[in-house]
Amino acid sequence: MPRELITIQVGQCGNQVGVRFWDLALREHAAANPRAVFDEPLSSFFRNVDSRYDDPLELPLGAGATPIRTLKARAVLVDMEEGVISQLERGPLADLFDARQRVTSHAGAGNNWAHGHAVDGPRHADELLEVVRRAAEFCDSLQCFSLVHSLGGGTGSGVGTFLLPLLADHFPGTFRFVTCLLPGADDDVITSPYNTLLALDQLIDHADCVLPADNGALAHICARARGGGRGSAGAAAAGADRTAGADGLSTVANGGQPGAKLRAFDEANNVVGALLSNLTAGMRFEGSVNVDLNEITTNLVPFPRLHFLLAAMAPFSAPRTAPSSASSIDALFTDAFAKESLLLDIRRPSLALSAAKTLAAAALVRGDVAISDVSRNLARLTPALDMAHWNECGFKIGLCRVSPASQPHALLALVNSTAFGAVLDEQRRRFDRLYTRRAHVHHYTQFIELEQMEHARANVVDLIGEYAAVQSAPPPARVELPLDRAIALR
Repeated sequence: MPRELITIQVGQCGNQVGVRFWDLALREHAAANPRAVFDEPLSSFFRNVDSRYDDPLELPLGAGATPIRTLKARAVLVDMEEGVISQLERGPLADLFDARQRVTSHAGAGNNWAHGHAVDGPRHADELLEVVRRAAEFCDSLQCFSLVHSLGGGTGSGVGTFLLPLLADHFPGTFRFVTCLLPGADDDVITSPYNTLLALDQLIDHADCVLPADNGALAHICARARGGGRGSAGAAAAGADRTAGADGLSTVANGGQPGAKLRAFDEANNVVGALLSNLTAGMRFEGSVNVDLNEITTNLVPFPRLHFLLAAMAPFSAPRTAPSSASSIDALFTDAFAKESLLLDIRRPSLALSAAKTLAAAALVRGDVAISDVSRNLARLTPALDMAHWNECGFKIGLCRVSPASQPHALLALVNSTAFGAVLDEQRRRFDRLYTRRAHVHHYTQFIELEQMEHARANVVDLIGEYAAVQSAPPPARVELPLDRAIALR
């Protein structure tokens, strides 16, 4: 039976990243499904409808031999401004999204989490719940909600996190998996530290699993993929006029226009789109060891509040060695577990994975890769991760035989690491730089109480302490039993 996933794209960033993901997904399915039949893997993310009717007719899955008529994404599009969604409606992917699965406004949240969470969210609560319920009614066995949004603005952070408790109340048995973008250190929204910390507070309490990325790390990755070494945000901006190509980063830009010139944030969105593609490949295609989002949540989250995962991918550029060689597979693993490949900026030594404790990890491999190659590389790399003593074998493996659209193979590494505590501490420091002076607080206290900001900070500080406690917890001492006692126990 198919296990469907509903993607909820919130805000400008969420919808732009969503376009990248859906474009990649369509291209991958077109390459892997030349007969154009609607099968179970495809039904996890798409509906098959006959659009000749005013109310499109749902076509049954059947025995996996039903021809594709019109695909509709299992997606809900939300934005408090109409610009991005209007642009999407004029793009080549417009017909992919059900017009009744959109919630828009024109006022905007003004880059203010409090307005998005306390005004826009409640104002549109019934409408939001209705479109989500409608999407769920088309599912036979709903597995998970996948939310995609940013944390630094108003709509993505505010409305996106408003949705989480709403989903928890009305769909209590369905996992809530969040992919979110943290602002970089040079973010141009001056109040983004407030928005980020207030959103993190909600993610801590109401998400089941969170996969964060940040703009600084994405800029470095994009610059490296263009051949600029480790790169910088400035280097990413300097490459803004690059034309889309088949280098593993480039897909569609500017609302889905193929071949369009990429701006810096388009490149970054393409990386996150590729992240979602690799993350969900095990649900969308067959494989010898497939992994879905519920399994990731179950296996990689040993403590309910410590549910933030670090993600890294490889490759980010066109392969330069024979894809089938063992050396290239070894290089794939080495690159994926290098700190330069992480989608969070961990350039400070305190954030290095080698200096942190790993609670659990996963390696999701795509393409024609032998399980023996995977096992050999994990045995080679695991010692450097310093696995927790109570989960020394806590490595989840996923193998999907279908490779990405522009690569012969790919690897997504997911690590639940205490290094994320330092990421939270950096966000707390940015918050404090504003909050100690009460700078711009009046924009927030129009809609929420000051105590809510203080509670958010306290919640994040508590989580930092929980990561620190796990990091510093020593393994239990070995108890040497007397020989006669040991023999008796046997």
